[in-house]
Amino acid sequence: MAGGVVISSSGGKVYPGHMTAFVFFSCLVASSGGLIFGYDIGISGGVTSMDSFLSEFFPSVYAQAKANKDTNQYCKFNSQLLTLFTSSLYLAALATSFVAASVTRIFGRKWSMFCGGITFLAGSALNGAATNLMMLIMGRLLLGVGVGFANQSVPLYLSEMAPANLRGMLNIGFQLMTTIGILSANLINYATVSIEGGWGWRIGLGLAGVPALIITVGALALPDTPNSLIARGYNAEAKKVLIKVRGTSDVNDEYDDMVAASEEANAIKHPWRNILEPKYRPQLTIAVLIPSFQQLTGINVIMFYAPVLFLTIGFGGDASLMSAVITGLVNMFATIISIICVDRLGRRALFLQGGTQMFVSQVVVGTLIALQFGTTGVGEMSRSYALLLVVFICLYVAGFAWSWGPLGWLVPSEVFSLEIRSAGQSIAVCVNMTLTFIIGQAFLTMLCHLKFGLFYFFAAWMVIMTTFIALFLPETKGVPIDEMSLIWSRHWFWKKYVPAAHEGGSNRRMHGV
Repeated sequence: MAGGVVISSSGGKVYPGHMTAFVFFSCLVASSGGLIFGYDIGISGGVTSMDSFLSEFFPSVYAQAKANKDTNQYCKFNSQLLTLFTSSLYLAALATSFVAASVTRIFGRKWSMFCGGITFLAGSALNGAATNLMMLIMGRLLLGVGVGFANQSVPLYLSEMAPANLRGMLNIGFQLMTTIGILSANLINYATVSIEGGWGWRIGLGLAGVPALIITVGALALPDTPNSLIARGYNAEAKKVLIKVRGTSDVNDEYDDMVAASEEANAIKHPWRNILEPKYRPQLTIAVLIPSFQQLTGINVIMFYAPVLFLTIGFGGDASLMSAVITGLVNMFATIISIICVDRLGRRALFLQGGTQMFVSQVVVGTLIALQFGTTGVGEMSRSYALLLVVFICLYVAGFAWSWGPLGWLVPSEVFSLEIRSAGQSIAVCVNMTLTFIIGQAFLTMLCHLKFGLFYFFAAWMVIMTTFIALFLPETKGVPIDEMSLIWSRHWFWKKYVPAAHEGGSNRRMHGV
């Protein structure tokens, strides 16, 4: 240690940080952006399993779902219109991510979060009051715009606000809030399904306005990140925020490094073009593959359609919603484990362990369903058999919640240098939403045709993605966000794209240490 600066394992400088009340408050409010994302995942899966909702908006699906037990259980909910209701949000989020990148860069992270909250608020009002399918889909599209803005800005905000040694823990606050949103939605589904008159689904869809209000009002109270303020020319304000964030006035070295990184970034006039340069190949690969793999774990299939899935395999209506509550609880508590471990064990250890656990669970779930329903999809499931299935689905959800869930957002948000950070995060969100839309739209049809083989399909992807992590992802634990290029220049594979000479400003500034 020299002059209050520690040399990290990557060779860069780490400015020792601690959890100040200001950092905690800022990251808590920002991470509430995850509530709107999680609440929607949970609520849309629940209402699409409610008889009153299906009979009003999707009567053909309702009739098919009410058919007797001799019908094919794999295909009873197969409807492109029903899946379009769920997945239209992700199409809107995909389109929004490109606009959100410019808003985040030009106006700052906090205003992008505000845009997300206000549009999600409008969408929830439209959905809660919907009287026809068009109103329902329009509401979903507005919700998608909100998710696109929030998922673009919140992970960036958290990564830039957090001290390097706490970045993993604070960034995963976004995923924890997502899991709290899912759990809250599952509990509301369970509480409203039996309301007389069949209007319980309106409460669920309308209450999406509560998390939207939290992030909308919260964004107004938040400061912007020092990195964003410097990039937009507000250097004096950036220094004030940095002093508050770090809880000390001794921030000159870190501030100077931020200014130098911003000057290098401002020299880049076309981040979308520059991100295609060979020296950014590793970051671009991560921005595309990590979000793709996150969706190919099959998690959103489980979370969107948990109630529908449990109904499909023979649970009663209330029992299916209760099972979704159980998986929601597991998801939340396992995410807390990730928060505790990510800055101690590192990203790679969680990825590798979680991936292995998810692979085993998917294979067992697929096999249990195969033994019960075979290829015909005809049969009923005993209570003990159903409980065993829920146990392995919970093991799968736990594996995801302490690995691919939080790290799928954390790693892409922390690997980009400032000059391409907004463009890189936009690509990550865009890829995530594209895959979410495709898999969400295709899932019920895939379940109908692949049957239990669908779970083997996702298990095969678990092997591929776990191998990718083992070979191609260097450890990013504790590496300062503006020193991240160093880890690529020392990796056995990526160093051919990022030569040591590209350590640039980081290396130059280190000589004075």
